[in-house]
Amino acid sequence: MAIKPTTTIRIDVDLKRRATEVFDEVGISLSTAINGFLKAVVREGNMPFEMKLEHPKLEIKPGNATLNHAFIAKKDEFYTQYEDVAREMLKYKDQFRQKTVLCNCDDPFESAFFRFFVLHFEDLELAGLTSTCYDGSPMAGREYPLEGGTAAYRAVVTELPDEPLLRPDGSLDLESLFALPGNSLAHLSGDGDFRSDECEALLAEADIVATNPPFSLFREYIGQLERYNKDFIILGNMNASTYREVFPLFRDNKVWYGETIRSGDRKFYVPDTYPLNAAGCGLDEDGRRFIRVKGVRWLTNLDNGRRHEPIALTRSYTHEDYPHYENYNAIDVGRTLDIPTDYEGFMGVPITFLDKYSPDQFEIIMLANGNTRSSVPADTLDQVGYRPHPEDKGGVGIINGRRSYARILIRRKSSS
Repeated sequence: MAIKPTTTIRIDVDLKRRATEVFDEVGISLSTAINGFLKAVVREGNMPFEMKLEHPKLEIKPGNATLNHAFIAKKDEFYTQYEDVAREMLKYKDQFRQKTVLCNCDDPFESAFFRFFVLHFEDLELAGLTSTCYDGSPMAGREYPLEGGTAAYRAVVTELPDEPLLRPDGSLDLESLFALPGNSLAHLSGDGDFRSDECEALLAEADIVATNPPFSLFREYIGQLERYNKDFIILGNMNASTYREVFPLFRDNKVWYGETIRSGDRKFYVPDTYPLNAAGCGLDEDGRRFIRVKGVRWLTNLDNGRRHEPIALTRSYTHEDYPHYENYNAIDVGRTLDIPTDYEGFMGVPITFLDKYSPDQFEIIMLANGNTRSSVPADTLDQVGYRPHPEDKGGVGIINGRRSYARILIRRKSSS
């Protein structure tokens, strides 16, 4: 049954606890205190007390040890910036037309994805937007909690109100949005995990999935999208391209990088409980915690123009500049831009090759890394002339008796 949300305000968890303790001593509730404050504002025509601006000081410790520990502990609730979402999604306007979009979120009303698709609903000519809330997140229900039940819910949007949806303070007029008969908010029976039966049912109904899945569950998430044969645009770390479950999708042109993020790091908001003791962490001007994560990429199976742009190459092959592997019939290329224009055989290129890869120019054969012998078909290993080497640790390319970095083996496509 659809339910109506309650009007709420965002309050720091610790601040709320400490204030409630004071009000309990006085003998009033938090709600009564807030109403008293608002009445004082109306009576005074101003803030009923003087306000001073104080900037909190953060103690930032060098290094990434704590941030790495947070990844291990699966504290990967990273909230994408609106600008990053908008910049990528607007590259696919024609492909969103008359489609239903699904966004799995920790909380839709904290999500830049939900905000973007609501604000661009008519511009993209969407048929519908469905977003889910995960009860296990500390952000669930903070911005716009629902009455009764768990914090897990689904938000469905099929139409927009006539009046502007964006309020002067930048917030969304959610009351007007969900007052429309075609839109709804309803509790989920489970916790909103993307692997639950009810969330998989929502996935089956959707046309395109757009979200930032937990990095620690990326294999499962993209595997689920593949099983359901869904179009998607999702954020992930570029290291995910080397996963046994993911690299074959790149090789077979079932997934590729998006248009707008190709290098550098990205800023993500994090929950209030997230530690800020690594380089790149801080508070923004609104007091929200953020961290910076390197190697982030959009992964998609929606076609885009950039993936069809050939790499501009200028180098010519020489035996001295391009050493041959001892365990593959291939040459080693240290940088993507150094791929020789006149070599027709197999070449080992860095993982960053995928940033510039065009399937019209090159063919991806396999990934040569420590999992090669257990993950690459025998006929492919025969094709590239693989010969086990005592130092290759399962398939890493060997040059002068020493292991090289993981390499993608490619070859040039015929021009005919």
